[in-house]
Amino acid sequence: MTFEEWMRYRGLSESSVKKYEGAISGAMTEWAIDGDLIEGPLTSIQSHSRFESVATALRELPIYQMRNKRGHSMYNSALNKFTEYLKEGFDSDIESDLESILLETDATDTEKASLLKTRIGQGNFRQKLIALWGGCAVTGYKDPAMLVASHIKPWKVASNLERLDQYNGLLLLPTLDKAFDTGLISFDKSGSIMISPLLENPELLGVSVDMIVKLKTQHQEYMKFHREQVYRGT
Repeated sequence: MTFEEWMRYRGLSESSVKKYEGAISGAMTEWAIDGDLIEGPLTSIQSHSRFESVATALRELPIYQMRNKRGHSMYNSALNKFTEYLKEGFDSDIESDLESILLETDATDTEKASLLKTRIGQGNFRQKLIALWGGCAVTGYKDPAMLVASHIKPWKVASNLERLDQYNGLLLLPTLDKAFDTGLISFDKSGSIMISPLLENPELLGVSVDMIVKLKTQHQEYMKFHREQVYRGT
């Protein structure tokens, strides 16, 4: 998904989309190249940390400071939006899911909007998980900025209702989310963690055998699916 497409998915106005896209791919790319910060367009940077490093140096350039002040911080806003875009970490699977939502013929525009927001980690689904769990479902860590809204029954095989159901979700720290999403951990009926033998050095990821999640009755069918269809027990 391109930066321009992402901004539209996030609900930015068309004028903002054009301004921010033009600033990133046009003027600021030229300033960064002229300042020997990069060799190609800013939009070619895929690493969030790399872009933040370039953006920090870019903000020190006199031409940036002059134009940003004249433009009422528009260039700074564009940099912040592109940083958000990279932090989302879009991959081909997510792009495919978003495209499939847009092509659905049996969903209303309102339903599509809700599904789109859910798939990119925004909107009502994430807020429901924050309200339900209050923090990481496993560790209890509280800062929402560090937590990922993870589907139990994967998005690709879930119905539209299941995709939006808060009981089909866990709020997890990124390492736990990745392990859960790839089937390297799951949870049994009592909520105790199951660690795949394929997960190397789980302790280095903070994964321990005594971890437990407090599952409600409504979670059980989703977690059963995860254990049987996603978890890599052997």
